[in-house]
Amino acid sequence: MKFPKKTSRYCYKCKKHTSHTLSIIKGKDRGPLKKGSISRAHKRGRGIGYGNLGKWGSKPAISKFKMTGAKTSKKTNLKFTCEVCKKSSLQRFGIRTKKVVFE
Repeated sequence: MKFPKKTSRYCYKCKKHTSHTLSIIKGKDRGPLKKGSISRAHKRGRGIGYGNLGKWGSKPAISKFKMTGAKTSKKTNLKFTCEVCKKSSLQRFGIRTKKVVFE
């Protein structure tokens, strides 16, 4: 998908519309100590210990619920930097694209 190199956006620091430059950010991996970490969910889902495991308890039939294949594109992760005060803000909602080009 094509994006312009510069765009006019509202800068929350300047409190007015200014020219912003676009750049793309590489997403970071989730840390192992996050509350919703995948490793923690796997440990809980094993069913080790006593008591009601709730959401992590009995497992459904794999064949019915398993997702097949992988997504072919990633969501955009854009950073907008104000040319006046150099303050940067991130994109709120990413758009699914295979390739990002700045023109």
